[in-house]
Amino acid sequence: MARSVAAVLAGFIAVAGLSVGTDQLFHTLQVYPPWGEPMLDSRLYVLALSYRVIYTFLGGFITARLAPRSPMRHVTVLCIIGLVAGSAGVIIALTRGDLGPNWYPIAIAVTAYPCTWSGGRMGVTTPE
Repeated sequence: MARSVAAVLAGFIAVAGLSVGTDQLFHTLQVYPPWGEPMLDSRLYVLALSYRVIYTFLGGFITARLAPRSPMRHVTVLCIIGLVAGSAGVIIALTRGDLGPNWYPIAIAVTAYPCTWSGGRMGVTTPE
C-alpha cells in the first residue's frame, strides 16, 4: 500500500513542483509580472498551460513507472486527483472573477485527465 501511495504522490509532486518551480523561474526572469500582480497578456497563460500540460503528462508517466502493480489503476487515481483539483480551480476562478481569463482554469481542468492518462500509457512497460 505504501508503494502505491508513493507512486501517486510522486506523480502529483512532480506536476505541482515543476509547475510552481517554472512559475517562480518566469517570475524571477521577469517573463511573468511579480507575484500578486495580474498577468494581463493572454500569451503568458498559453505559456503556463503549455508547460503544465507537459508536466501533467510527466506526472502520469512517473506514477505508472513507480506503481508496484496495475500502473494504470494508479494513474487513474492521479487523473481523478488532477481533475478534482482543476475543477476546484475553475470554481474558485469563476467565483472570484479577478484571477485572469476563465478559459485558463477550464483548460487546466479539461486537460488534466487526458494528459495524465497519456503519460501513464507511455510509462507502462507491459500491456495491461
